[in-house]
Amino acid sequence: MTEWLLDGLLVFTLLMTASATLVSRDLFRAVVLFIAFGLVMAACWVRLDAPNIALAEAAIGAGLSGVLFLDAVSQLRRGQTRKRSASADQSPEAGT
Repeated sequence: MTEWLLDGLLVFTLLMTASATLVSRDLFRAVVLFIAFGLVMAACWVRLDAPNIALAEAAIGAGLSGVLFLDAVSQLRRGQTRKRSASADQSPEAGT
């Protein structure tokens, strides 16, 4: 009985993190949810007695991809702040 409960909880958590990732408007939050999805997916692979796939999912899916996505989000935010500061310097009201 507890096995079914654990499996159901894992499926529910996977569905919730996947849907929350897809509907999130904040990129940072979406990336964090994506990392959480990868970790829950790794737990599912462990539950299915596939530890090698679980390790790959945790290392690549949650770890490496998550770090790359977080770096991309930080680069996007830096670019947006540079655009804002450049447009504020170019505005006619800045000189008055």
